Amino acid sequence: MNKFHRRLAFIILLLFLISWLVIYFTVDINTLANLTVFKPTGILLALVSISIGLFLDGTRLMHILKVSDEKISLREAMQVVFGNYFLALLTPGATGGAVAQMIFLKKFGIPTGKATAVILGKTLMTIAFLILTTPFIFLYDSKILSMLSDTALFFTSLFLVVLFIGLCVALKYHLLSRVIIKIAKALPIYRGHQLLVLFKEINEAARVLKKSPVMMVLICIESGISLVFLYAILPCLMYGLGVTNVDWIVIMGRMFFLNMLLYFTPTPGGSGVAEGGFILLFSHLVPAGTVGILAVAWRIISEYLPFVIGLFYTVKVFGEEFISKQTEKA
Repeated sequence: MNKFHRRLAFIILLLFLISWLVIYFTVDINTLANLTVFKPTGILLALVSISIGLFLDGTRLMHILKVSDEKISLREAMQVVFGNYFLALLTPGATGGAVAQMIFLKKFGIPTGKATAVILGKTLMTIAFLILTTPFIFLYDSKILSMLSDTALFFTSLFLVVLFIGLCVALKYHLLSRVIIKIAKALPIYRGHQLLVLFKEINEAARVLKKSPVMMVLICIESGISLVFLYAILPCLMYGLGVTNVDWIVIMGRMFFLNMLLYFTPTPGGSGVAEGGFILLFSHLVPAGTVGILAVAWRIISEYLPFVIGLFYTVKVFGEEFISKQTEKA
């Protein structure tokens, strides 16, 4: 058994164990009563929702590539999207997701430099969208972080917005270059080189994104709609349980907040952190005893299902031997 098969077996075992523990420690006497009223249409709506979200993620990639004067088909774009889910779940911090996307794009004839800039730009656009929504989430849902006061939430929101705008301005006017170079010189040679390469790639990604401002605005809107559908899986599942007396803006806001945090978690695909964060944020917003089942159902539809499809496409396009080599590097 090579490293790829060992890691795949480990991830499957880990996901099964996490899911079992989450359900075991959150199920109570009310669970069966709630599940007996579950409507299968909830699962169907969740599947439709993620399908639309993934489709828009694919078209978004096509549009960003078009801005950089490159082109791929919708089928190829969807393979890139699913490949991201597959390798992200196999690597710490989901770092393999970006690698998978670049490998697929290179396979489809996109130059490595452009592929790197496009994928980095796509990722930065998603993170930026999530960060910019955070102030509105905090201001609307002051109980999202109960340990912080309303004042602390306000200044946290303000800090995030100012930091984001400041970084954009600094990047646009090349104000970060000297700072990055000084930091790189202070680091060990290898780490310093990595930082300079990353900064160069971010600059290239920014150059691609600035190439067509109007198109970028449309792509930003497309990104937002895609994320809404991807995160609407939970409301669909809650609808299946007959939940109607909740503030759906709060539910979606917390989904945005949780998924933003998952971008910075060190575990493969956010495993463990996602389920724990879900329970923390939604335990008092869903029917008693169902938070664990909803957490697992959400992860199965939003991550594990695309993971399986990504596994199929990756093996079909590259073969197991190639995947094993990529897993060795991760």
